[in-house]
Amino acid sequence: MAPAALPGPLALCVCLLLTSGLAEAGKLLVVPVDGSHWFSMRSVVEKLIHKGHELVVVIPDVSWQLGPTLNCTVKTYKTSHTLEDLNHHLMDFNKVHWKTRIQRLSSLLQNSSMGLFDLFFSRCRNLFNDKKLVEYLKESSFDAVFLDPFDLCGLIVAKYFSLPSVVFSRGIFCHYLEEGAQCPAPLSYVPRMILGFSDAMTFKERVQNHIFHLGAHLVCPHFLKTGLEVASEILQTPVTAYDLFGHTSIWLLRTDFVLDYPRPVMPNMIFVGGINCKQGNPLSEEFEAYIKASGEHGIVVFSLGSMVSEIPEKKAMDIADALGKIPQTVLWRYTGTRPSNLANNTILVKWLPQNDLLGHPKTRAFITHSGSHGIYEGICNGVPMVMMPLFGDQMDNAKRMETRGAGVTLNVLEMTSADLENALKTVINDKSYKENIMRLSSLHKDRPVEPLDLAVFWVEFVMRHKGAPHLRPAAHDLTWYQYHSLDVIGFLLAVVVTAAFVTFKCCACGFRKCFGKQGHVKKAHKSKAQ
Repeated sequence: MAPAALPGPLALCVCLLLTSGLAEAGKLLVVPVDGSHWFSMRSVVEKLIHKGHELVVVIPDVSWQLGPTLNCTVKTYKTSHTLEDLNHHLMDFNKVHWKTRIQRLSSLLQNSSMGLFDLFFSRCRNLFNDKKLVEYLKESSFDAVFLDPFDLCGLIVAKYFSLPSVVFSRGIFCHYLEEGAQCPAPLSYVPRMILGFSDAMTFKERVQNHIFHLGAHLVCPHFLKTGLEVASEILQTPVTAYDLFGHTSIWLLRTDFVLDYPRPVMPNMIFVGGINCKQGNPLSEEFEAYIKASGEHGIVVFSLGSMVSEIPEKKAMDIADALGKIPQTVLWRYTGTRPSNLANNTILVKWLPQNDLLGHPKTRAFITHSGSHGIYEGICNGVPMVMMPLFGDQMDNAKRMETRGAGVTLNVLEMTSADLENALKTVINDKSYKENIMRLSSLHKDRPVEPLDLAVFWVEFVMRHKGAPHLRPAAHDLTWYQYHSLDVIGFLLAVVVTAAFVTFKCCACGFRKCFGKQGHVKKAHKSKAQ
């Protein structure tokens, strides 16, 4: 039997819906950054692909996490380094941060970890050396660029092809978010990155905050020197960081005010913190067995992130000793040398389903390096944390959670076995930590739109409208003295001084007219009397 034909009006409606869906599909260029940054960016990319948009992802041929596994066009370019070079620089970077906690920008420039950043910055030169790829991108007529700004390459690509850009990041190093978005950031209560201050700073901390801010304007251009040289070479004109960051259409920031402190924001700054949080999946038999064997004490999840593969031997032994003194089973993601004193309650694994484990009701605590992905998974699942920050924004993330009573922060370079043991027992046994993290979890989840849907909407918005110029503040068009109203203050000061001078002169003249004549008459009378 032949299927019945659709009624005319209904068939027309179906056709219009289908064609409108196709008409709204756009073409997006994606320039990601390797490492953990890609984990949450990938979820946005996959959803955009699922919605029918045509995406082209440009990646280097050598990377840790990036790869041609997406259901879209992936273009690779040849780099001037090998995976061994990448791993070597990462090892140097980790060694530096296991020896010294960097809380001054100048310290970052004086050690071997800069080699890793310079390698990332130089990749964009490799991209533009591929003339065939550049020609393909030029002819593709993209609607926008979706990028991670860490290595500046996405920003360079957006400027080179004159495309509107959507930045996806936890935050921007140095002061370039505030400068690029023209967003006020009062130093009296907005602490600068890597200092690890709260928003309620003491006088001493506010002094340090000001000094750090002034120092950043001197040091940061040197930190970005290689990246800016590459940008100037590609764009064939001298380029500053503001030239790259200042033309961003939308800032998608992987944070929110459950984690961050309240501060001024601009209308093109969209907060998508917790975008990496997902509904937990069923655990494998292996991990279910570990949890079941833990009994009533439950488990502790321990991971220092994808960037840390090995810990100095003495420190690893101190950690293993502390873990052996708690009754919980510890699942420790660690790929380094097995500590000789590892206790029976501690299980080493090369990989673990972190979010799924944190979502299990028998998880008692989370030991983390305080990366934004781990912090938000801890918040989403309501698990109190012991935080051991190493570098970047991790010190700030840890401080924010500590001030909210959701965890304990340890200086991983100075802590002893007893410190870690006491911290774990505190967050597990003191009910206030669980109550505080559950309160934060409730606040974070109480939102009208999921972060992933919000991020996708704004990427599509920029694609549809070829940018968001109506959200760009006029501050971008002002000089520094106009922005701070120094010309207005100078003018008003001149008016006040002039008015005061004229008033003084008038009073002096009046005084001489009135009292000067009277004195002259008195003198005349005296001379006649003589």
